[in-house]
Amino acid sequence: MSPRLLIVDDEANLRRMLQALLEDAGHEVRAVASGAEALAAVPAFDPEAVLLDLVIGGGPDGLAVLEQLKAGDPDLVVIMMSGKATLADAVRATRLGAFQFLEKPLSPESVLTTTRAALELASARAETQALRAALTHDYEMVGGGPAMAAVRRLITQVAPTTGRVLITGESGTGKELVARAIHAESPRALKPLVSVNCAAVPRELLESELFGHERGAFTGAVQRHIGKFELAHGGTLFLDEVGELEPAAQAKLLRVLETGAVERVGGTAARALDVRVVAATNKTLDREVKAGRFRADLFFRLNVFPIHVAPLRDRLDDLPALVEHLAAQAAARCNRPPRNFGDTALERLRAHAWPGNIRELANLVERLTILGEGSVSAAEIEPMLAGGAPATPKRVGAGASTQSLSQALEHYERRLIREALDAAGGNLAEAARRLDTDRANLHRRMRRLGLSRSDTNVSE
Repeated sequence: MSPRLLIVDDEANLRRMLQALLEDAGHEVRAVASGAEALAAVPAFDPEAVLLDLVIGGGPDGLAVLEQLKAGDPDLVVIMMSGKATLADAVRATRLGAFQFLEKPLSPESVLTTTRAALELASARAETQALRAALTHDYEMVGGGPAMAAVRRLITQVAPTTGRVLITGESGTGKELVARAIHAESPRALKPLVSVNCAAVPRELLESELFGHERGAFTGAVQRHIGKFELAHGGTLFLDEVGELEPAAQAKLLRVLETGAVERVGGTAARALDVRVVAATNKTLDREVKAGRFRADLFFRLNVFPIHVAPLRDRLDDLPALVEHLAAQAAARCNRPPRNFGDTALERLRAHAWPGNIRELANLVERLTILGEGSVSAAEIEPMLAGGAPATPKRVGAGASTQSLSQALEHYERRLIREALDAAGGNLAEAARRLDTDRANLHRRMRRLGLSRSDTNVSE
């Protein structure tokens, strides 16, 4: 399809000349004589670029038309034309978003060269929009309730900036999706998004993983390793579970954030980098600071723009949309028909406390997809949620449990891990995949909970 160009000029001879020249160059061209006609033509014709005269009669002048066009479509490429432009006109047009100024009388060479460059820019912008849309779709945040609406507003505010973001929330709430949305809506969207789970990397390897190392820096460093910071140059580095960093790694991370440069382990030269850092944690970092487990100066560096992601139990109005979305994903992943969740099934899901949040819900939906077809009943869900706490806690009293929250969550985590291992046939790597974590993190949690291989029959 030929590129579409719109000419706006009140001189009939110039319109005809430009239209003939550009049509001969293989473009689809429409020409109008006034600003009002231009504003009406753009939505219908949808041009890739506009050649707009500065001084046009019969309505708004060129600058007013430019301002309205850019307000409607900031990515529209507009070339201004004039034989009477002042420096003030040129400055204002540039501020309003004009691509370039062509001085009259126009030469065919300058028109064709400028038009070609304008169309290349329009093509690049269209490609960027398509890629951003694909990124957004792949990592879609589902839900239209107040909690998600607030998160989306914050993402829209911070994404175009270079400010660091600290995303907080319980495990399984979708903090990584927020980080990906920030990257996808930022000017860095076509640059790398590099993720590091700070809790999953062994302590002795974390500095090398983040900052890289030179050959011979330590035993086993047989070749140079490029760290995550360098890999993210020009883009975004997502530090998940940043609250798990050891003091030594905290100090080095702080140094990188302060200087904007990275020195590889065993290296002697610092490398300046352009990296936006987005961090996430399920810990309350200000409490960690007060307890002396997290550096206050690092916390202030990371917490430039905080975003809190609510737990699933506080956004149950999003449950129907989430279930539908997760059912479609599970069906595609498992090559099965999607399950339908009616009112009774949704009511049973609403009554659950969801300590594992959306990750727990996703695992449940996938299990139901594998085990059956058609509509899901409350009776089918009940055994899978057995042992979970009700969404509305009982008052402590006769017959009520006095188990603490930490004990209840620990009990639930232990049950989830055992169920994942059972479903994975005892394979630790597969169980980690089902729990949406990695093998190292699962190992660490099993040790903390006192789960051994003999208890769970875990195989290599």
